[in-house]
Amino acid sequence: MRAFLVLLGIVLLLAAGAMAMGWINIDQTRAAVIQAPAFRAEGPKVSVGTTQKTVEVPTVTVEKPADNAQ
Repeated sequence: MRAFLVLLGIVLLLAAGAMAMGWINIDQTRAAVIQAPAFRAEGPKVSVGTTQKTVEVPTVTVEKPADNAQ
């Protein structure tokens, strides 16, 4: 596996060097076009409203500790 990766790396370096020296010239003959995917989604119907409710809320009391300076 390592030998294959080394060989692949050497081939890629040789190809890059040949392109840099102008021995290999790759031209784009036509513009690339990507077709965007189409989606259709249907969700549930949601109705939003308000109602008057009385909610019981707990009461909280806070007592400070006594000042115990000695």
